[in-house]
Amino acid sequence: GKEVVIANAIIAILTIGGQQLFSFFTFSCPCHVGQNLIYGLAFLGAPALILLVVGYALNNQTWRLVTGKRSSLEEETTPNRLLQCKLICLVLCSITGRALVAPVTWLAVTLINGSYYVCAVSEYVSVHYYGANSNVTASERRRILAAFPCSQLVPPELTRARDEVILLLRYQSQVAGWLLIAVVVITVFLSYCLASCFSPLSFLHYRYWSSYVHNEQELFDEATDQHSRLYAMQHVRKFFGFAPGSENIKEIRIPSLREWQAISGLAFLKRVDEEHYDYSLLHDWALKESVNGKYLKTDEDP
Repeated sequence: GKEVVIANAIIAILTIGGQQLFSFFTFSCPCHVGQNLIYGLAFLGAPALILLVVGYALNNQTWRLVTGKRSSLEEETTPNRLLQCKLICLVLCSITGRALVAPVTWLAVTLINGSYYVCAVSEYVSVHYYGANSNVTASERRRILAAFPCSQLVPPELTRARDEVILLLRYQSQVAGWLLIAVVVITVFLSYCLASCFSPLSFLHYRYWSSYVHNEQELFDEATDQHSRLYAMQHVRKFFGFAPGSENIKEIRIPSLREWQAISGLAFLKRVDEEHYDYSLLHDWALKESVNGKYLKTDEDP
């Protein structure tokens, strides 16, 4: 839908801006044998991995998929295991597609920029690009090549060789970046085409279904908020003797020390019977205790 496209575009733009700021303020190649590769790959892969995990965590479908899956009640309500597995696979593909937007954008932008790739593989460039004394040992050659990303560390006689190496590595990095973009775009397009071909709905019917699901979720969220508020209000009224927002309150209830202790502390979801749970300590207290206690008239002087 349009909302998904807009959200993905915003995520991609924010990722590009973050990558540029990240590179400008934090990236500084060590230009040392053995450290360049680790440093370059860390800046290339670690942020992408973090963005992937964040993408999974911020998707509500992830939590809808995993929440309560180890419950015995869940096993009783899913008799068709094959259909359930297919549905889980489809949802996982959808979640993964959304989660990959930011990390793929990061990888593509960093590869097109080329700085991370140049730092990571400069010491592994083929020897004929070195163009210096053949008597230099392999370890010394790698040390010099590792310093190529840092122009101030390169001797003047190797400036031309360094420029050639940097151009070669940027060429490789940028080609890899554009190939990644092309593969992703083609994959996404083919995925949408296959999904449309195997859809049981026609084009207009699919648009109607999408609109229905969106509206149903909005209405359900509104009803959930109102229902839980009304339900919680019953328990609050029982504890304090009045409900928030009430007018012409004649008396208020004074909770006892034991009651304050009963509703304070850490609360866990507790099952009270086969069909119901206690959602909080106040909920548990309201279901168990009677409404007697000390009341105070609001029109009396303290």
